[in-house]
Amino acid sequence: MRKPRSTEKIVIPEEHVLVCRELTKSYFQGESHIKAVNNCFLTVKRGEFVAIIGTSGSGKSTLLHMLAGLDEPSSGKVYLAGRDLYDMSDRELSEFRAKRIGFIFQSFHLLPVLTAKENILMPQKIAGGSHYPSYLDTLAKLLKIDDRLHHLPSELSGGQQQRVAVARALINKPDILFADEPTGNLDEASAAELIRLLLSTRAELGQTLVMVTHDKSIAARADRIFTMQNGVLNEQ
Repeated sequence: MRKPRSTEKIVIPEEHVLVCRELTKSYFQGESHIKAVNNCFLTVKRGEFVAIIGTSGSGKSTLLHMLAGLDEPSSGKVYLAGRDLYDMSDRELSEFRAKRIGFIFQSFHLLPVLTAKENILMPQKIAGGSHYPSYLDTLAKLLKIDDRLHHLPSELSGGQQQRVAVARALINKPDILFADEPTGNLDEASAAELIRLLLSTRAELGQTLVMVTHDKSIAARADRIFTMQNGVLNEQ
């Protein structure tokens, strides 16, 4: 079980929804010491769209998972909405993620036995109930899946499944939305439509978006672009 690691307190400006400092993830491979993420610094303001690009194996997905509270760093700090993610207990972090963080996976990760609606509402159950009862209708119409809510994932196209995953990530009105190669498993037309929808939801909902992508044309639409190479993050 995770225990608080530090009593350090810093003041995070309210407009900075995400701050990471000296973030590192390392492991041993045989006798070699590998740093998948090496001493990264990043600050994201509310409402920003930040893109992180890099080759496969550069560490960008590992970084994203640590920023979202899904993978604990070897060292360093992540502050989200003013809270130190890795100074929380496991239970606190799980509840915080459900309420304050949205994550879109490349592989959708929809539960096959649940309908689209039930999949979307799952984070609300984890967070302890429906905090925004009418928000499902808003998201479903915005993402054009309002007529597919009672279908199982197997009855949806790949693009529709990804839209369900987007709605699930947004249902609790998170402070920040992380997306890990969200178009990776989609055909070109579905990928273009998903990016259009993500940008429209960002504009209409004021959503902060941090996206890992290999597609430079998608990254070009971001407010800021970072490159990841050998675990090192640099702003373009």
